[in-house]
Amino acid sequence: MNILENLNWRYATKRMTGEGIDKEKTATILEAIRMAPTSLGLQPFKVLVIENKEIREKMKPVCFDQPQITESAYVLVFAVYKDNYTQLADDYINLVAKTRNQSIESLEDYKNRIMYYITGKDNTAWAARQAYIAFGFGLATAAMLHVDTTPMEGFNPEELDKVLDLENKGLKSVVIMAVGKRDANNDYLVNLPKVRKAEEDFFIHL
Repeated sequence: MNILENLNWRYATKRMTGEGIDKEKTATILEAIRMAPTSLGLQPFKVLVIENKEIREKMKPVCFDQPQITESAYVLVFAVYKDNYTQLADDYINLVAKTRNQSIESLEDYKNRIMYYITGKDNTAWAARQAYIAFGFGLATAAMLHVDTTPMEGFNPEELDKVLDLENKGLKSVVIMAVGKRDANNDYLVNLPKVRKAEEDFFIHL
């Protein structure tokens, strides 16, 4: 199947079988998320890979009892940093220097530009936008591999943060991706055509 056929194959899976996902496919999905572009290169978020069934049972009530939380093979929770963006920038500059064999001094101007952008601001909304870019990479990659996913914003972030102890990790949850295999016998969406606007109603060519 080509790219568009794979994207048409995917849908927001409502029911899953609980079966596991091939480790190589999982590794590819996670690597695609890690490789996604982010503003300034900072990757200002973490991705929690939650396979533990007990944890997911605790997550389910604060995710409005959506069955994918426990029927999936695992759940990915994208969580942004709440603060410490200056430290994040320092760590990134050190990583750039190490990876590209450059001196810290040679990166001073770049570091100053980053600091100018992030200093004195509430960066969580900006960080969430970066997380969503990586989130999209994960959804698309899973589709290419014929792995089912459900993008999920239907949850109580404050309560989920408590369940996952994100406060003590300096993180705040923003979006969830359930990953698994569709239950074709119980998912009402499985055979319904995808609904999208027509090209002429969606694109503006200038």
